[in-house]
Amino acid sequence: MVKRTQLLSSLAAAAVLLAATAGALSGGLGGAAEAATNGTLAATAGCGKAPTLTSGTRTITSSGQNRSYILRIPDGYDRNRPYRLIFGFHWLNGSANNVASAGYYGLLPLSNNSTIFVAPQGIDNGWANTNGRDLTLFDDISRQVENDLCVDTTQRFALGWSYGGAMSYAVACARPTVVRAVTVLSGANLSGCNGGTQPVAYFGIHGIYDSVLNISMGRSLRDTFVRNNGCTAQSPREPSRGSLTHVTTTYAGCRAGYPVQWAAFDGDHTPSPVDGSSSPNDSRTWTSAEIWRFFSQFESTTPPTTTPPTTTPPTTTPPTTTPPTTPPPTGGPCAATYRSVNTWPGGFQGEVTVANTGTATLNGWTVRLTLAGGQAISSLWSGVNTGTTGTVAVRNAPYNGALGPNASTTFGFTATGDGATAPSGLTCTSP
Repeated sequence: MVKRTQLLSSLAAAAVLLAATAGALSGGLGGAAEAATNGTLAATAGCGKAPTLTSGTRTITSSGQNRSYILRIPDGYDRNRPYRLIFGFHWLNGSANNVASAGYYGLLPLSNNSTIFVAPQGIDNGWANTNGRDLTLFDDISRQVENDLCVDTTQRFALGWSYGGAMSYAVACARPTVVRAVTVLSGANLSGCNGGTQPVAYFGIHGIYDSVLNISMGRSLRDTFVRNNGCTAQSPREPSRGSLTHVTTTYAGCRAGYPVQWAAFDGDHTPSPVDGSSSPNDSRTWTSAEIWRFFSQFESTTPPTTTPPTTTPPTTTPPTTTPPTTPPPTGGPCAATYRSVNTWPGGFQGEVTVANTGTATLNGWTVRLTLAGGQAISSLWSGVNTGTTGTVAVRNAPYNGALGPNASTTFGFTATGDGATAPSGLTCTSP
């Protein structure tokens, strides 16, 4: 029960809350990755070659550092057969060895030698992804594996629990043309989300009373891909406390080839919930089978050839009231107030409320704030920022710029640095 043991020690130390959200570099594997979106199987350079890689712990130089990963090559490997490739990211204070020992979240025994598995090792046993270093590691490992082994480029996947789920989410955001689908177990936005505007098949799993990463954090990650994948927004049914069950929902209306699935379970922060029991168990959990079904559905289903959307829809519902027949007055007073939502070692989440304090409708607003030394915004929503350090200006998003008298709206952000010092010098102007 290595995952359960690790969970208990992590909770006891309260160390899982949380590591620094860091920015992620764009780019990736280059031309070979295009096969993931054009729907054609591309043979990697390793196809047809006698492999030099073997199962076991491998070392690699990435971003100028010595890194490692555990590789599992299928029994009876055929160099002329393209294989599925799955990355399994470990949790905070876990390790690549933990993931490999537990059968890559239970998928290894289900794969029937159809899959190459990789378990990377995080720095300090986590995935801070500082300056995109862990995304670069993902790229470098993928390149090393695919140059030596035969991989189906339409069949790349990633999954992980807790911090490993955060890293899987970061991969989905930043490498949408590389990975076909991801599964995030009890995750949150801890490793960054560079991009996050293109569709990727997504499966989120979360406990309804998660005491480490609240289920609202998992829902937020899910909703990123509900929007990106063009699914019909809904509030999926979730089990009641004490039911000891789970409820899996497949979203309707998603673009062909880009499903979104959500499973909520009656439980806490664990990758191994068991229906009918309050004790997690790696060998009895339902998660492995559901994840395998989700990934393996793409065996003969490749993404469509249409260009994915590149703009991000609003994270809140735009106003639906009928616009006036004459332009409303512009300008007027507004005020901005800040509150700290959450802090963790090396990072924090903040929220700014913008309020119309006048008697006329505001048509547009701009908030300026000054971050303390060492603080830097890594992601921001419901607004458009200019700058990430020092004095930052945030103007309204297209859907929340009109504020009637006494009305208000909010924008939020995550940042690296010490969250104990609140941003100073908040001002609000309109238009």
